[in-house]
Amino acid sequence: MHSMTGTRTSTASADAASGAAPERPRIGLLGIMQELYDEMLPGITERQAGYARDVGEALSSVADVQVADPARNRADVERTIAEFEAAGVDGVLVVMLTYGPGMRVARALGNARLPICLANIQPVPQVTDAWDMADLTYNQGVHGAQDTANAMVRSGVPFHVITDDWQSDAFRDAVERWARAARAVTTWRSLKVAIFGYGMNEMGDIRVDETALLRKLGPQVHYLAPGLLYREVEAVSRDAIDAAIAEEDELFEIDPALSTEEREDHIRMQIALEKILRERGYGAYSTHFDAIADDGRFTRLPMAAASTLMARGFGFAGEGDALTAALVAAGHKLLPDAHFTEMYAMDFPSDSILMSHMGEGNWRVARTDRKPRLIKRPLGIGGLADPPTILFQYQPGPATLATLLSLGGERFRMLVSEGEVLDTEELPSLEMPYGHFRPDSGVRACLDSWLRLGGPHHQVMHMGRHLEDWRIFCRLLGIELHVV
Repeated sequence: MHSMTGTRTSTASADAASGAAPERPRIGLLGIMQELYDEMLPGITERQAGYARDVGEALSSVADVQVADPARNRADVERTIAEFEAAGVDGVLVVMLTYGPGMRVARALGNARLPICLANIQPVPQVTDAWDMADLTYNQGVHGAQDTANAMVRSGVPFHVITDDWQSDAFRDAVERWARAARAVTTWRSLKVAIFGYGMNEMGDIRVDETALLRKLGPQVHYLAPGLLYREVEAVSRDAIDAAIAEEDELFEIDPALSTEEREDHIRMQIALEKILRERGYGAYSTHFDAIADDGRFTRLPMAAASTLMARGFGFAGEGDALTAALVAAGHKLLPDAHFTEMYAMDFPSDSILMSHMGEGNWRVARTDRKPRLIKRPLGIGGLADPPTILFQYQPGPATLATLLSLGGERFRMLVSEGEVLDTEELPSLEMPYGHFRPDSGVRACLDSWLRLGGPHHQVMHMGRHLEDWRIFCRLLGIELHVV
C-alpha cells in the first residue's frame, strides 16, 4: 500500500475562484530497486523505503507526495503506475533507490498517461573513504537512472530530469517547478473549451485542427449556441445581481457615468457565463463580438465579464480563439494570474510593445498602487450599446509572454519572451487594459523572430520570469519551444 506525505487536497477543478495561487500539485513517488540485493544486504528494501519516505517528506512543502512501496520488479512498477493513475495524481517522480534494470520499467513508463520526472539523486551526496560495498549499493542510482532514461527515450516518452542533492533547496525548487508543470499538463489533457457561437471569420492565426489538438495535447473544443447564454441571462436572480454589484463596488473604482441599467445588464452576462462554464465543466471560453452582436438578443458585449472570469481562474481569448483560451487556462494551472493580451503597437524610443486587447484582461495583473476602474466605454465594434469595461495598467516589473500556434497536423510551436513591463505614464484616451512590455531581446530582434516563426497575435502574460516553467510544460507535451 502507499503512504501519504503532506495533506491530500481536492481535485484540480476546486481551485479557488478568488484568483489565489493554484492548488498544490499531487505527485506520486515511484522508487525503483530490485530483489537481487536482498540476499547480499538483508534489510536493504526497508532501508531504501525509508529513504524514499524521507525524499517525500523533504518535498512536502511544495507538493502533496504519495510515496509508493519500493518497486522491485516489472509487476511492481506496472501496478504502482496504475495505482497512481487511478488516484489522479498530477505526475510521477521516478527515484532510483538502487540500480534497477531499464527493461522492467520500459512498458509501464512508455504507456504512462501521467507526466514523468526522473529525479537523478542518491541518499548521500558525497563519496568518502569510509564507503564500503554496501554504501556503493545504496548510492548507485545514477546508472539505474541512465538505464531508465534510455528506456524512455527509446519508447518516445517525453520526460523531465533533475540531477541534484535531494536535501538541497535547489532540488526542492526544481521539483516544485516540474510538479506545477505536470499539474498544468494533466489538467490540460481533460480541458474543455467553450466557444459561444463561432470564431472570427478569416482570422487565420487562431485556426487549429481541433481533432489534432485533442489527440496531441488534450483540450477539446465545443461550440455553444448563443441562445444558451441568452436563456441563462434571463434567469439570473435579483439576489445574484445585487451580490455581484456589491463585490464590484469593493474591488473597483466605479465610473459615475455608468447607469444602474448598464451595470445590471453586464453583470447578468457575467453570472450567466460563469454558471454555464461551471455546470458544464468548461475551464476556458471565448465570446466573439460578431457572434454576440449578430444574435440580435444581446444589448452589449461581455467585456468586464471576461476580465473577472479570468481573475477567477478561467481561460479566455477573444474572437473565438480556442487555442489561446486553452493556453490561458494552462497558464492559470502553471502559475497564478494568467492574463490574455495581444501586441497592439511598437514604441521604438522605449524599445517596448504596447500590449492590450479590445477590453478584456485579468485585473489581477493591474498596478497595485491604484484600483482598477469599471468604466462606461463607447465601443463601435459589434454595433451594440456601450460595454462596461475594467480599465487598468499592468503592474511594472518582470513579465513573460507566451503564445502557441498550430503548424498543421499534430505539430505545435510555443514562443516565449521574457522581459519587463515598464512604469509608464497613463494613456488617458486608451479605454482598455494596457502596459508597455520591453522584451529582453529588444523589440526589433523579438519581433523579427516572432514573425519568422509564425507567432500569432494573441498571447498569455504572467508577471515574473517564467521561461523555465513553460520550457518544462512544452517538454512534457512534446511542443516545440522557441525563445524570442
